[in-house]
Amino acid sequence: MERDKLYYVLFEQQKELEEIRELIDRELTKKVLSLIHLKLPIIITGVRRSGKSTLLRIIKDKLKLKQKEYLYVNFNDERLTNFSLEDFQMILDFANEQNYKENYHLFLDEIQETTGWEKWIDRIKEKHQIFITGSNAKLLSKEISTILTGRSISIGLYPFSFREFLKARKISENNWKLDLKAQSIIRKKFSDYILSGGMPKAIIDKDKRLLKENYENIIYRDIIKRFNQNLEKPIKEISIYLLSNIACETGIRAISRLIEIKNISTIKTILDTFEKAFLFFFVHKFDYSIKKQIQNPRKFYCIDNGFVNENSFKIEDNLGRMLENLVFLELKRKEKEIYYFSDKNECDFVIKKGNKIIEAIQVCHLLNEKNKEREIQGLIESLNKFNIKEGLIITNNQEEEIKIENKVVKVIPAWKWLLQT
Repeated sequence: MERDKLYYVLFEQQKELEEIRELIDRELTKKVLSLIHLKLPIIITGVRRSGKSTLLRIIKDKLKLKQKEYLYVNFNDERLTNFSLEDFQMILDFANEQNYKENYHLFLDEIQETTGWEKWIDRIKEKHQIFITGSNAKLLSKEISTILTGRSISIGLYPFSFREFLKARKISENNWKLDLKAQSIIRKKFSDYILSGGMPKAIIDKDKRLLKENYENIIYRDIIKRFNQNLEKPIKEISIYLLSNIACETGIRAISRLIEIKNISTIKTILDTFEKAFLFFFVHKFDYSIKKQIQNPRKFYCIDNGFVNENSFKIEDNLGRMLENLVFLELKRKEKEIYYFSDKNECDFVIKKGNKIIEAIQVCHLLNEKNKEREIQGLIESLNKFNIKEGLIITNNQEEEIKIENKVVKVIPAWKWLLQT
C-alpha cells in the first residue's frame, strides 16, 4: 500500500475507536481482563457481528487507555484491500512517527483478512499487549486460534446471553431478584429472546432485517466463497434444511440424498465449513467408543435463534426445539463438553468432564400428560447409566422437584436457569 493512504486510514480508524458510545458490557470482558497479566496475544473469535469489535472498545475503556496508548487496526476496512505482508511494518512506523507511548496496546480487528500476520505477531508480541479478533473469510475463526498454539490465548465470543439481552432492553440487575412483578417482566422478555436470539446489533437497533443480512454475509463470504461456484445452490439448500430442522439428528448420507450430491467427502467438507464459521454446531451421541461416536447421527444447532426464526421455513410451532437450541448455546458459553445420549429413550444433553459424564439435562417447552413420562424416563435412563444422582429438565415456565428411583429430577424454567451464575 501507499504509505500516505495507509496512514490516512489509520488516522480515521483511531477516531472510530475514540467515539463515545453507549455500550452493553459483555460477560466475557472480565475474563479477558483477567488474562492480561500473562502477557500473551489474546485472540477473540466468533461468528460475524457477534460483537467482537465492540468488545475491543469495551476493553480499551476498561483499561482506561488514552490516545497513543493503543493502536487500533480494522483489517475489514475496504480501504485496506491491497494491504500486504510488507505493509505490517508501516503500522509500527505510523505509531513511532506519531509518538505513541512505549509498549502501546495493539487492537487488531478481523486480522484473517490479511496473510502472513502470524509471523508479524510473533515478532512483536514481547513488546505489546495484543488483542486480535477473527471471524471468517480467507482464514476461518477456529483456524486463527490454532496458528499460535502455546503462544496465545483463544476465547470464543457468542451472541448476547439472556443476561446481556436484558441489559440491552434496559432491565437492571435489581429486577433479576425475581419478586412476582419482576418475574412477569422477565418471562415476557424471555418470550422475545427465544425467537429474536442475541445478535447484538439486531437487538440494539430492534431491526430483524439485520438478521437476514448478517446470515447472507456469513453464507456467501465465509462459506460459499471457499467452494466452487456450482456448489452455491446445494450449500444454501443444506443451510435452510439445517435451520428448519434445528436440534434434530441427521446423518451425512441423509443430507447427500436430500441435495443429490453423491460425493460424501464434499458434504463433510461443507458441514465442516459451517462449523468452522460458527454458524452451525454438531453434537455427537455419547459412546465410550470414539468410532461409534463418529458413525452415529449427530444433532445440530445454530449459533443464534434469530437466524433460525428469520431464515428457516418457520418452526415457531415447535418452540421446544428453539428452547433446546437456546440451552445448547448457553452450555457452549460455559465451555461445556456436550453430547446427547440415546438408548431406549433419549436425553438431550449429557455433559462430560475429564473422562466422566457429570450432568444430564432434558429440555421440554411444556411438560404435559403426553410427554412427561417420556421426558422423565429419558433423563432417568441417563442418570442410571452414568451414576448421577440428580438431573435437570429445563422448561419454558414450569418448576417442581420430582423424586423417582432414588433420583432427583429438578424442573426449572429456562429464564431462571439462564439467570443463574
